[in-house]
Amino acid sequence: MTPPPAPAMAAESDAVHGGRRRHVLLFPLPYQGHINPMFRLAGLLHARGFSVTVFHTHFNAPDPARHPQYRFVPVPVPDGTSGPAPAAIEDVIAQILALGAACESGFRDRLAAVLEEYSRDAVACLIADAHLLPIFEVTAKLAVPTLALRTGSAACFACFLAYPMLFEKGYLPVKGMSSDPASVRQSQRDMPVSELTPYRVRDLMVFLGDDDRGSLRELLARAVTAVKVSSGLILNTFDALERRELEGLRRDLTVPVFDIGPLHKFSPAGDSSLLRQDRSCLDWLDARPPASALYVSFGSLACMSPRDLVETAWGIAGSGVPFLWVVRPGMVRGSAHQEQELPEGFEAATRGRGMVVAWAPQEEVLRHRAVGGFWTHNGWNSTTESVCEGVPMLCCPYFGDQMGNARYVEHVWRVGFEVGGELERGAVEAAIRRLITGKDGAEMRARAGELKKAAEECIGKGGSSCLAIDKLIAHMTSL
Repeated sequence: MTPPPAPAMAAESDAVHGGRRRHVLLFPLPYQGHINPMFRLAGLLHARGFSVTVFHTHFNAPDPARHPQYRFVPVPVPDGTSGPAPAAIEDVIAQILALGAACESGFRDRLAAVLEEYSRDAVACLIADAHLLPIFEVTAKLAVPTLALRTGSAACFACFLAYPMLFEKGYLPVKGMSSDPASVRQSQRDMPVSELTPYRVRDLMVFLGDDDRGSLRELLARAVTAVKVSSGLILNTFDALERRELEGLRRDLTVPVFDIGPLHKFSPAGDSSLLRQDRSCLDWLDARPPASALYVSFGSLACMSPRDLVETAWGIAGSGVPFLWVVRPGMVRGSAHQEQELPEGFEAATRGRGMVVAWAPQEEVLRHRAVGGFWTHNGWNSTTESVCEGVPMLCCPYFGDQMGNARYVEHVWRVGFEVGGELERGAVEAAIRRLITGKDGAEMRARAGELKKAAEECIGKGGSSCLAIDKLIAHMTSL
């Protein structure tokens, strides 16, 4: 499906000041799953008449040559702050917290210079990732209105808001989890959180290990603070998918909430991928029958153990199903090789019915008629992209909001199911067959098709997301 044009240009005159475009300033969190939505938002706002300036760190810096219509302003950070993306989620959280603090001084200087150059009244606002609280603190001191972009679901942010309650009522911390995760009773982890239906304790953002530093609690609390001090919350979701959750956020927050997703349907990201996409996989899919192939990708950050790689490989091989598998560099924890080595004999066992690539053009893959299912880590971008193409999911969440997203996929939208417990090749084989060739998979595919139609209505003329974009533009130009 060709992405629709940006909503009507009626508001474009509001983005013009003194005969020139007004400026919107952006600061993304420098991880792939956060960069993509921010650049899609940039494209949408640029189409509505705004000039776009992107502040960024040197870590995962965008390539200005790929986005010639935008201005890029690098923000210096102290040496050693922004090394390569770590594999462990605890270290990712520590890096996010460190990056925010390290940016503060350099961003203050760069922002002041930009405001002087553009003139303050020519700048409509700044939009920053909600995980960058120090950016909101700087803009408050310089009197620059700032909106928060959350790149996860409305349900996920409702969970952020509920974190103090979860500790107060004893859902967290999970008893015994920090000292010996293996000893935690299954029933305790499966306990429903009645205040956050349909979540169970296991679906919350919790560490399955020691968090004496309280870094996860700090990360979530800072994101909540950033939203509460902002001029509005922008969410990459849509009414047909999360109506109840959006109503809850509007009830619980004093700032306006704009559900303007799915952003990838409104605006191309340009080339914001941090890895080179192997487009030859599209030609390979062209030769496959409709809805016959399994697409497997665990995103840009999730890592698996060497054992899980082996069980996944032989499960895929044993299923007999055609597959396209993204095995990105660094995907396996503790591997000495950036390029992952699949088990000996795997290539021979799957020759002629499978393709392995380092990275794929995911939206085009999911849109391809040959793809009948998506084995995913359930990052929010991947989940919504799959929903919007009517592709059912095999869920294998690793950390963060992924467990909650998988819960919604299986128990609310009923367009997929989770591969439970430790990965075992026999269970993997059965799960793949169930999704691609089984009756359950066909029913999930039909329900996914209904969600796809609902998404198309939201982004169509007069749809909820189009109206939300109009409201966002009007809000930005009134600040």
